[in-house]
Amino acid sequence: MMNRHKKLFTRREINARVRETAKRIAADSKRGEPLLAVCVIKGAVIFFADLVRCIKGRDVRFAFVSASSYRSEGDRMVSSGGVDMKYCSLTDEEIVGADVLLVEDIVDTGRTIAAVKKYFEDRGARRVRVAALLDKPDCRKADIDPDYAAITVKGNPYIIGYGLDNAQKYRNLDGIFEQ
Repeated sequence: MMNRHKKLFTRREINARVRETAKRIAADSKRGEPLLAVCVIKGAVIFFADLVRCIKGRDVRFAFVSASSYRSEGDRMVSSGGVDMKYCSLTDEEIVGADVLLVEDIVDTGRTIAAVKKYFEDRGARRVRVAALLDKPDCRKADIDPDYAAITVKGNPYIIGYGLDNAQKYRNLDGIFEQ
């Protein structure tokens, strides 16, 4: 199966980028205040777990949201053009005044993370920042860029592995691959 996919980043390279990203987040954060790290599930779960373990000097609290702008078309996932916000593990009261870090697997069109960010802003978060494992700026349709991107990818390759999928397959690959 793996000989069909081009390896872009090894687990070692990803780990180094995750540690660098966590250091930047910690440096930009106010000491003593809790950081509400919100994982955009399912794709960001692996990145989220690795990232929050590397954020030092902060009380990091966890939350989860489910949102997607993709739908399945046969063997491929394609952008639907809209965003479906399915779940948030927080009450509005928990969001008000919070320092929120949205943790996303990939920002390509930007539609999903822009909608999730607006959701938290509209509910009174004090600050909302975005950390992405992968940033694909060449694909942007929404006016948003991640505050922290572990890896920037040029062009529009279809990426799988390390939590990213194609129709729920390949999330468990120990690396990042172009399909």
